[in-house]
Amino acid sequence: MTEERPGATKAVDSVLAALADPTRRQLLDLLAAQGEATATTLAERLPISRQAVVKHLAVLDAAGLVAGRRVGREMRYAVRPAALDATARWMASLAAYWDRRLANIKRVAEAAEQDPSSPRPE
Repeated sequence: MTEERPGATKAVDSVLAALADPTRRQLLDLLAAQGEATATTLAERLPISRQAVVKHLAVLDAAGLVAGRRVGREMRYAVRPAALDATARWMASLAAYWDRRLANIKRVAEAAEQDPSSPRPE
């Protein structure tokens, strides 16, 4: 269906698993809006503890969706769009595959509809 390298498939799997959690999606939204933030700043905007935010950020980091960098004593996180881009490309190729299949079904159905000798369902 789609031609992916084994490493790319694993990367897409980890991105989709990370995005399955609504709190992690909300963290990505906050980071995308702010550009960069600390776990403490993010926790102030969410109904969870700073420690929970750090755990969610670790999952997002492992999936390649965020990156942390040390600035003095703080760890600042930012979105890394490359993993999202790879996942979006995979989803687009999957959508194109299904679009082609549906177009073929439509073509067959329209051809059968135009053929007066084809049996009609009652």
